[in-house]
Amino acid sequence: MTDDLDPVLSQLPARLKEARRAQGLSLDAVAKLSGVSRSMVSQIERGESSPTIATLWNLTRALQVDFAGLLEDASPQEQIETIRADQRPTIDKRGAGCRIFILSPPEEAGAHELYELHFSEGGFLESAPHRRGAREQLTVIDGEIALVSGEAEEVLRSGDTARYAADVPHRISTVNGSARAFLVVRDA
Repeated sequence: MTDDLDPVLSQLPARLKEARRAQGLSLDAVAKLSGVSRSMVSQIERGESSPTIATLWNLTRALQVDFAGLLEDASPQEQIETIRADQRPTIDKRGAGCRIFILSPPEEAGAHELYELHFSEGGFLESAPHRRGAREQLTVIDGEIALVSGEAEEVLRSGDTARYAADVPHRISTVNGSARAFLVVRDA
């Protein structure tokens, strides 16, 4: 199995460098966008260091490239990008009793984002205002959710969808138990 991976991994440095150049980005710019040090980006591009999955994820987000596409030869039209349930990136430190699964591609961050929210009993997600004109759409899959957007309040049940302003303080919290929902964030 290692023999099969070696050719793929040997192509990674050149593909990362090619993606950086295609975006017209310097090593410094990629470092700032990704949070990966300039020297580490340079070492990875020269094949002197193998990135961790977390580092590679940060680089692909910064370069706005498909994570799997870096490792495959097929053209985008011949690919189905799959992220298995146990491999979904998550955000765990927002609110309490809330786990956020990132479903949208990294290149759409800041424009159109899709999340799956899992709340334990008493869980909540509190958000500061996003950019002016930002909107969110919340669809409840299971349970009941109390939604507050600015001064407006609404209780949503399984199957309900709400669209609301996200450029004001807003809060999503459970009512009587756990809940799951899909959240779409759209910047103006």
